[in-house]
Amino acid sequence: MMLQNTNWPPDYVRVWLDRQTRYENLISSPAHIVGAIEYYRTRPVEFIEDWCQTFDPRNAGTNKPTRLPLILFSRQRDFIEFLHECLKGETGGLVEKSRDMGATWLAASFSVWLFLFVPGATVGWGSRKEGLVDRIGDMSSIFEKIRFQLRSIPRQFWPVKFTEDNISFMRIWAASGESITGESGDDIGRGGRTLIYFKDESAHYEHPESIEAALGDTTRVQIDISSVNGLGNVFHRKREGGVEWNPGKQAVRGKTNVFIMDWSDHPDKTQAWYDERRNLAVDAGLLHVFAQEIDRNYSASVEGVVIPAEWVRSAIDAHEGLGFGDERKHACYAGLDVADGGGDRNAMAIREGVTLRSVEQWGERDTGITTRRALDAASAYARKGRRIKLQYDSVGVGAGVKAEGNRLKDDGLMPKFVNLTSWNAGAAVLNPDDRVIPHDDESPLNKDFYGNLKAQAWWQLRLRFERTHRAVRDGVKYDRDELISLPSTLPLLRTLEKELSQPTMGKNSRMKLIIDKQPEGTRSPNLADAVVMAYWPVDELAYDTSLEWV
Repeated sequence: MMLQNTNWPPDYVRVWLDRQTRYENLISSPAHIVGAIEYYRTRPVEFIEDWCQTFDPRNAGTNKPTRLPLILFSRQRDFIEFLHECLKGETGGLVEKSRDMGATWLAASFSVWLFLFVPGATVGWGSRKEGLVDRIGDMSSIFEKIRFQLRSIPRQFWPVKFTEDNISFMRIWAASGESITGESGDDIGRGGRTLIYFKDESAHYEHPESIEAALGDTTRVQIDISSVNGLGNVFHRKREGGVEWNPGKQAVRGKTNVFIMDWSDHPDKTQAWYDERRNLAVDAGLLHVFAQEIDRNYSASVEGVVIPAEWVRSAIDAHEGLGFGDERKHACYAGLDVADGGGDRNAMAIREGVTLRSVEQWGERDTGITTRRALDAASAYARKGRRIKLQYDSVGVGAGVKAEGNRLKDDGLMPKFVNLTSWNAGAAVLNPDDRVIPHDDESPLNKDFYGNLKAQAWWQLRLRFERTHRAVRDGVKYDRDELISLPSTLPLLRTLEKELSQPTMGKNSRMKLIIDKQPEGTRSPNLADAVVMAYWPVDELAYDTSLEWV
């Protein structure tokens, strides 16, 4: 799982004392106030950690106070950076979150920072019901959180002539032009133009299409924040069409930039916490709700998922938990899924032994450039004594990979120790006369069970994840070569998790297993396809190609 914050929980007494010292220094000189305002003008993370507070009513009656300084753990700092980058890039963002990650509190704090330090900033907020946007005295409403933040910080940061009279129901404004306004339901986007607009729980709106149309004319920076709510809705479609943002990077203009807040990113949420919550959901018959709100599983209510999300999670860092040893000594394979045009993207996966080492995707349409880029990436893992087998999707535009490979080979430019192999998803199964369950004479033959190579490969990947899940959870012993591990350090891990659990399975007219990679409302799982190829090496004699293992 993800590494936890080593400085957690914070020493709240120390933080309060530091804030008191900071406040005394602030008010000791007008120059300090001016300097602080200039300092925070471009530093939202520092402003929030220095001054903002949060409120947790669950602490009432315990030894913990309900009012606490808002101290950010690492993923929350990334979240504030993400909002800032979307704002600077004038582009939209989408936050896919597990429950209770503090996303709304953080966005409310960012709104306060904008109101105080960005001249003329206009911030919009919307949710599906008015009571969720604002209810006086109810801290669960967005505007009560914003009012709480404003009243918690030093008044020296308030705009000139700003008083309590400027704080009202669903509206906060300053004489200098800054404002924070709220809307609800179908009224979202009907107000004035805004610098940035936050849509809270946006996967749960009744008429999301009309809201999207209205907001398109009123803001350049729309931030959708929500837990997931099934397939095919506007939130899910935007997520499918988006690009995952990584810390330290600029937001991609003209795209929906995606930020993921998983429960494992929270330093207070351990595996024991997760297991307890899941068991409660099982007892209550609400596992599908748990899967959506905690696991961020869009397909939680979809039947016939090939690789359940729970199995994928068990494989994260399995090479460490199960002690695989040095995987660099083992065989190396790669898979290349070639983009077929439009908004599709190329994807590549590389594994050493059974540990996935790299996944990446890019939007290049030229198959020649894609081939050379893939060969360069594979070369980093190839060395004397160990070849890397790079399998590519040879159907359709993927045929161009073979042409470029032939040219490089003829010109003596093919990277040393890298071999290209075509991989045809619609081809016949490998080892057709073997049993699906080895050494079981009652088990069907491969050729009678699988509809094609794609079905066989996805099923074999399913078995790897299932075995790994049982090994991690129940301690069942398997040969290392039958398992799989996904390092938590993979940059696109969250997107890969989602894609691996997207395909569903069924039967064709001949009652053979087939795989539906794109259930209605989803995009092609390119990263997952690349992983499937990397983990199911085809027989070198199965296809007619001059590039195989020369």
